[in-house]
Amino acid sequence: MLQTTQDIDARIVRYGELKPCKTAFIDAHTPGSDRKENFTIIGGGVSESPDQHVHIKDTPGFNIGAAGQPPYCRNSLHNHRTAEVFFVLKGRWRFFWGRWGNAGSFIAEEGDIFNIPTGIFRGFENVGTDYGMIMAILGGDDAGGGVVWAPQVIEDAQAHGLVLGENGKLYDTKKGQALPEGVGPMPVLNDAQLAEIAEPKAAEVIPNHVARYHDMLSLAADGAVKVIGADALLRDRPGFEVEFLSGAAEPEGHRTPDKHVVLMPMRGHWRLRVDAGERILNPGDTCLVKPGEGYAVEPSMTGEASLFRVTQTDDPAGPTWRG
Repeated sequence: MLQTTQDIDARIVRYGELKPCKTAFIDAHTPGSDRKENFTIIGGGVSESPDQHVHIKDTPGFNIGAAGQPPYCRNSLHNHRTAEVFFVLKGRWRFFWGRWGNAGSFIAEEGDIFNIPTGIFRGFENVGTDYGMIMAILGGDDAGGGVVWAPQVIEDAQAHGLVLGENGKLYDTKKGQALPEGVGPMPVLNDAQLAEIAEPKAAEVIPNHVARYHDMLSLAADGAVKVIGADALLRDRPGFEVEFLSGAAEPEGHRTPDKHVVLMPMRGHWRLRVDAGERILNPGDTCLVKPGEGYAVEPSMTGEASLFRVTQTDDPAGPTWRG
């Protein structure tokens, strides 16, 4: 049970107070990827840098993060062993996948959600005209342990001074850093390993892994629609469920199950009522609700309002691609 308003304030991360890390990954010096910003909101995240700020260190069975990028800044090709779900908060983004990033792609608009298949190389870039932001849900408590970079990403990074150790940490040779004694460089996947990685076409991925904002808005006109889950629009069991709430959803309130819940407004302003009082959640804010807490959430103003709700499940964190 919530006891004080300070308690809930400590579990609301405001969009305007997010603290970025510009050195989070191996491609932080690589031209075309060197201007991106990484945010770890809830959980340990996937950063390879000690400079990464973590807003809420709870590990509710999944991680919440975000990526912010100026126009035509790219996130390099990498592979996840656990779930990686993005929804576009701001801007226009191109997602692409495959060994060289040319197996398939699509354009995601604001509010679209993409449950990226595990076990494939994927990347994304902001193709809009202004700074863009995508919010991320990552499977498992240790999302950082499941990232594998495409070989060319590691090679390009070394050419620009960054070396990734087999311990998962970055070392900047431009700053005089070197791999510690006894620590080797991160191994690069060999040809046999690369041959085992799936290269699905867009026609295989998009229908089963992408939900469009306006489709969800229409389906949730009278309340909520389950977007990711065993019986959802995108059928999957990645260790969490995702629901999309519209302006008509759940003003009466309820008590959470014995699992963590995260509320992530997409559009509009939402009134969160908890035992200790009320708070307004705005687009881009993130709120963690602990197991067993009573709460209600409803739009605080008229007009379009939408919100993603993530609930922990007992399912393993992946896989989402079964080829």
